[in-house]
Amino acid sequence: MRVASGETLSIEEVCQLRPDANGRSVEILRGVNLEVPAGRLMVVVGPSGGGKSTLLRLINRLEDPSSGRILLSGIDIATLDPLQLRRRIGVVLQVPFMYEGTVLDNLQRAFFFRDEPLPAANDAGLLQVLELCRLSLDLLARQARSLSIGQQQRVSLARTLLAAPGLLVLDEPTSALDRPTADQLGRTLQDICRQRQLSILMMTHDLRLAQRVADHAAFLDQGRIVETGESARLFENPHSEALKNFLSSPADQREDGHVG
Repeated sequence: MRVASGETLSIEEVCQLRPDANGRSVEILRGVNLEVPAGRLMVVVGPSGGGKSTLLRLINRLEDPSSGRILLSGIDIATLDPLQLRRRIGVVLQVPFMYEGTVLDNLQRAFFFRDEPLPAANDAGLLQVLELCRLSLDLLARQARSLSIGQQQRVSLARTLLAAPGLLVLDEPTSALDRPTADQLGRTLQDICRQRQLSILMMTHDLRLAQRVADHAAFLDQGRIVETGESARLFENPHSEALKNFLSSPADQREDGHVG
């Protein structure tokens, strides 16, 4: 199995406009600048509706920015074939999707789509990913859709890692998980980042997870990056009133369900 080296991600002055119900342009992202270093774990925190989901869609070219540019290891992603881009950027969505079939069937999907030989259950690379994602061997024969949400989340992560991306992007990966399972996933992400030197960008409102796992953090609010820096500094000594208010707000106010 291939193991990709970590890629850098540079977001430069990115703006995104969308029409509202009356056809007027609304600014969803406003001059966003962000740098994800190779082999590091960065979190973007912020209230729901602040622009995190839109930013993820731009990174994976499900949308193109109204202005600005996004560079992957120095290359403007607008010049890359979308299929090749999505092989270099692996995305793990908020709600894990399982294909019909067993866990092994799901883990073989990336190889099937690339018309490559499918790894067997005893493949060394597959076993390494299972261990990294804390998935037991006996799960391989289970129907993937019968697993718990936490197990499905880890299968989705393992399936993405087997495709050997250089950048892993996660959208609210712990939103459906209980606290012990979320903490376990956080430790898994740290291990993946350290052992594989994989670059990871995580969008989340889970401050406890962000403080525990991130090397760097950014606060995205109302479409703008308000603060960014080393995680410990950002959370322990916020400068802006907006971030101070966000850090002190109850969790249910940070996750009001609005999608932005």
